[in-house]
Amino acid sequence: MTTWGPDVRLRFSPSPTGYFHVGGARSVLFNWAIALRTGGALVLRIEDTDAERNRPEWIDGIISALAWLGIDGSQYEGPFLQSANRDKHDAAAQLLYQQGRAYYCDCTRDDVVARTGDKHRGYDGFCRDLGLGPGPGRALRFRVPDEGTTIIDDLVRGKTVFENSSIEDFVLARSDGSALFLLANVVDDMDQRITHVLRSEEHLPNTPKQQLLWEALGHQPPAWGHLPIVVNEKRQKMSKRRDKVALEDFRAEGYLATAMRNYLMLLGWAPRGDREIVPWDEMVAEFRIEDVNPSPAFFDVQKLRAFNGEYIRMLSVPEFIGACRPWLAPPAAPWPADRFDPEVFAQLAPLAQTRVALLADITAMVDFAFLPEPATDEASWAKAMKEPAADLLAAIAAEYAEVPWQPDALRERLEAVGTSFGLSLSKAQAPVRVAVTGRTVGLPLFESLAVLGRTETLRRLQSAREKLTGLV
Repeated sequence: MTTWGPDVRLRFSPSPTGYFHVGGARSVLFNWAIALRTGGALVLRIEDTDAERNRPEWIDGIISALAWLGIDGSQYEGPFLQSANRDKHDAAAQLLYQQGRAYYCDCTRDDVVARTGDKHRGYDGFCRDLGLGPGPGRALRFRVPDEGTTIIDDLVRGKTVFENSSIEDFVLARSDGSALFLLANVVDDMDQRITHVLRSEEHLPNTPKQQLLWEALGHQPPAWGHLPIVVNEKRQKMSKRRDKVALEDFRAEGYLATAMRNYLMLLGWAPRGDREIVPWDEMVAEFRIEDVNPSPAFFDVQKLRAFNGEYIRMLSVPEFIGACRPWLAPPAAPWPADRFDPEVFAQLAPLAQTRVALLADITAMVDFAFLPEPATDEASWAKAMKEPAADLLAAIAAEYAEVPWQPDALRERLEAVGTSFGLSLSKAQAPVRVAVTGRTVGLPLFESLAVLGRTETLRRLQSAREKLTGLV
């Protein structure tokens, strides 16, 4: 049984490889929730030892993504760079060698395959007792015990037993002396006094090797917890080549951090009762790693989208207006910057807030108010502008020339005109909506007309009628 208290130290250790995976975001949220609940510490460590794959700007991306989720620099220790700890990695490697727990090996992968005849088989221990010393082309391998078992008491999965005979003598350091992930990770966790390692299930095969290293270096291993992998609708592991997995992409589409955070917390865990939309503070209070389900967690984009819509509707109107700002100016917005009127948008915002699921949807909802002409596509035009559209547009334009410019009056007058043509209100609205807004669906029509104004509405009705009758 693990102990949870203020001495708990957890870590999140991503590699700066270009994007922030939603699975990594879920992992850091689980760690952060425990740190907050227990009063423990969260450490941010950047695994930057693979110089060919890492770029400094990607570290900034990690920090920015965490801050967007609400985990700013005041919430964690660091960031620490793994590369800054190389001297300690080297010292640990040499200590293991001097103790006889590691040995040098000059076998290439081709050598192993040639001896075993099996390209899938692990290292065969050929150099174990040759007494080789360090030198060019020689890697340092850990001497795994020949007998016995390594038991991982996992907080999520229970006990998993690994036969030591099934674990190959794994590489600790390259021929240039630089430590590989397994050793560097263990040394850094020791150095930073990490008590609990909560990470994705895909790291589970590494865990018995790392536990052996902890023990060989004379330290008590941390408590382990391996979180369920995140899968797509086909129950395949989420892949950047096939799926949208970058947190930055969701942010760019207008997902709110609060919605994303809530949804990610439910990937493998559930709060009490039937609730899904749960305030962050309540999730922190309830979250227990022991309650995480080890089964793969389905990342349902449609459900996330629905969550986002719910969170958008929770915003106050001023908050919603502020959240929309990135999509209200070029290049995100299709209208010239000087045509945007904040007062007009403030009138449309309450209408849009109840209808958008993503903040990026806002531009299409309100573009009619800021474009010189409505953005009408051929399909929408063809669908709406059927007989008697031209005559109806002429009739409603005549009525709208003098009607009180209020939504109820505009609605009543169009309903009456539609009836005179034998059309329901919904049928009568279609050509008017497309003429004025360019779209077959959108914000409530009559409230939109009231905001757009009489002069511009009449101009657009006339322009659409002329187009229909071939006068332009």
